[in-house]
Amino acid sequence: MTVSAELELQSFVLLRLGERRFAVPANQIAELVAPSRVFKFPHRTAQIEGVILRRGRIVPVCDVAESLTGRKVTSRRLYLLAVRHYGAQTEWVALPVTGECELINAEMTVAAESDAPHVAGWLSHAGDVIEVLNIDAITPGPGEMRAEGEATVAVEARL
Repeated sequence: MTVSAELELQSFVLLRLGERRFAVPANQIAELVAPSRVFKFPHRTAQIEGVILRRGRIVPVCDVAESLTGRKVTSRRLYLLAVRHYGAQTEWVALPVTGECELINAEMTVAAESDAPHVAGWLSHAGDVIEVLNIDAITPGPGEMRAEGEATVAVEARL
């Protein structure tokens, strides 16, 4: 491997949703945590299941499995806490995953204009072609999570 090829390698976290694997750039991952209590509340955002409390933060749980695989996640092994960008601001979002996560180094092929908005790029790993997720595109934005502010008050009142 040449020096220029080594410099192009990036770190990614591979995650499993049902039978499919996806990747997220490692620099967008805050941590992996065991499933914990999800506080549910009335809201209008289909992708938000509720919120979890982690390190003093209220983190929305975004079940993206149905939009990616066509099926909801029924069993959870971990939550992948990913960083979501809202302009200059960043927030955590919790993505339920069904299997083990793996840290790899790989070269990413950038997504083409014809790819879906949730695809940031593509990896080749262990004979598979894996979608790299664009967390900002696959999780609801601030306009879609208006009810979350109301939920924050409700969750804080329970504590």
